[in-house]
Amino acid sequence: MIWTVLHIIEIVLWCIIACSVAYVVFFAIISLFYDKEDRIAIHAAALKNEMARFLILYPAYKEDSVIINAVEQFLLQEYPTTHYTVAVISDHMQPETNDILRKMPITLLTPTFEKSSKAKAMQYAINEVQGKFDNVVILDADNVVRPDFLSQLNVLCTIYDAIQCHRCAKNANNDVAVLDGASEEINNTIFRKAHNRLGFSSALIGSGMCFKYELFKENVFQLTTAGEDREMEALLLRQEVFIKYAPEIHVFDEKVSSQDNFQRQRMRWMTAQIQSLFSNLPKIPHAIFHGNINFIDKTIQQALIPRSILIVLLAGISILMTVIVPEWCEKWWILFGLLAVALFIALPRQLRFRSFAKVFAIPGLVLRMLKNVLHIDRKNTDFIHTEHHS
Repeated sequence: MIWTVLHIIEIVLWCIIACSVAYVVFFAIISLFYDKEDRIAIHAAALKNEMARFLILYPAYKEDSVIINAVEQFLLQEYPTTHYTVAVISDHMQPETNDILRKMPITLLTPTFEKSSKAKAMQYAINEVQGKFDNVVILDADNVVRPDFLSQLNVLCTIYDAIQCHRCAKNANNDVAVLDGASEEINNTIFRKAHNRLGFSSALIGSGMCFKYELFKENVFQLTTAGEDREMEALLLRQEVFIKYAPEIHVFDEKVSSQDNFQRQRMRWMTAQIQSLFSNLPKIPHAIFHGNINFIDKTIQQALIPRSILIVLLAGISILMTVIVPEWCEKWWILFGLLAVALFIALPRQLRFRSFAKVFAIPGLVLRMLKNVLHIDRKNTDFIHTEHHS
């Protein structure tokens, strides 16, 4: 009797985990399909050579170590300086940093928030920066872009209202940074490239994002949590705004290099995922009735088990079943194998060997993530800052 109950529990657990694995496997395979991007429309837009006006926002909370270099690099843009405005929202940064920024051809904002958040910083900037803009770009304080960044965006902005650029690692100085960068690229493949290839909207990341100015202005003041990118994405999908992923427009992002920063970052992400799931669920009946597949898909994403936890969980259960109940282990090893193959497909070729060579660092990082699970408060909207040390 006890073994029957345990077997039923084991099968139910397998089915739950299999759902997350199936999602990853499906979109990893889709990523291999031919890209149906409308090259003719993009070429026609490039020939028009219309110069849009951009507002560039850098929300910067205690980012003294990276913000100056990021802004200096951005000001090397080949795009006409008359057609873009850089605004740095300096939140709790040192006076010395602000003094350097004031000497640059940018707009420096120095708000004082009782409780800081990226959403509040963006809202403040929209209220304070005057001018006529066609598009707004959101960058993190550590993000570095190439000189043709705005020129490339300018072409796509004539076709799409919301764009997520290709955020990728600018550092790989240790195992944590390599795995963080690999995780980002897997996300780019599964939740962005593959989704676009199937006609679905790309997921947003939080930086390297571009929106039509009026669209952004209408939605930014509805953001209330530290998971502002997930909130913005849900708002846009409910309005049936398509989000385009631009793999050729790179935004170089500093990957976390310490386990403590990794834990803080994942705590923020996991909290935002739970908040987004509970926020989206009541709206699912309306989405189903109106056939809003993108919103339904986004809600499913929030219910997925985080991949790093999935890897360790499947490996641990597979080994355990092999030792204790060998006749139950086959289906677990199949699931683990499918996940491994899917992640291998989703990784860019140049990262495959380097990333898989660091797999022994995953268990320790996952243990830190599991500690986060015990402290998640879906009602908590406090901003969790990840330090940078560039």
